[in-house]
Amino acid sequence: MTITEERNRLVPNPGGDMKIDGETRSARVEREILRAATAAFVGKGYDGTSMEEIATRAGVSKQTIYKHFTDKENLFGEVVKSTAVYANDIVESVTTLLSEAEFIKGGLRQLSRLLMKMFMDEELLRLRRLIISNADRMPQLGRSWYRNGFERMLVSMATCFQELTSRGLMKTPDPQIAASHFFGMLLWIPMNEAMFTGGIRRSEAELVQHADASLEAFLAIYGVHRK
Repeated sequence: MTITEERNRLVPNPGGDMKIDGETRSARVEREILRAATAAFVGKGYDGTSMEEIATRAGVSKQTIYKHFTDKENLFGEVVKSTAVYANDIVESVTTLLSEAEFIKGGLRQLSRLLMKMFMDEELLRLRRLIISNADRMPQLGRSWYRNGFERMLVSMATCFQELTSRGLMKTPDPQIAASHFFGMLLWIPMNEAMFTGGIRRSEAELVQHADASLEAFLAIYGVHRK
């Protein structure tokens, strides 16, 4: 399952409009356009993607796309933002539960494996490469990706670590630095390996092993070791 696959299903609305967990028809159309645009941009790059192709994939007219997103650059920017926000929303939902968990090690292991799977998603990796390749001419996209993705994730993790520390389950003098160490130890090598080597991919078992080993090292520094 890729990061942009559907998460909701259509349900009928007695008023005649179709809603997806409360979405209006307009919101659904925007979501379909973003889904189609993501697939097109990832598959053919920014310059190789036309608005006609996106319209065909989404099952709408070009005029409908322009009505919602103005132009191709604006649409690409919304693809970047929505993907980053979605990834962060997953992290936030897990860290909220984690702060209430009795067994910190088990909860962090689950989160580590989830993050590894999410960030090593092939579609997400391709989108990252696309953002980097357009960083000089569209630097605002990179800033949006970082601000809505990693920066918010760091805040979420830092808040979680602060809560766990206050309950005596962790020892993080600076939760923000601890959060950066957590993400860095977990993702730096496998993500860069995948970003720069293209087709060379680690197996799922290897990624799980790396996630678990990274967590063990992290907890050796920030965990509370009880007798």
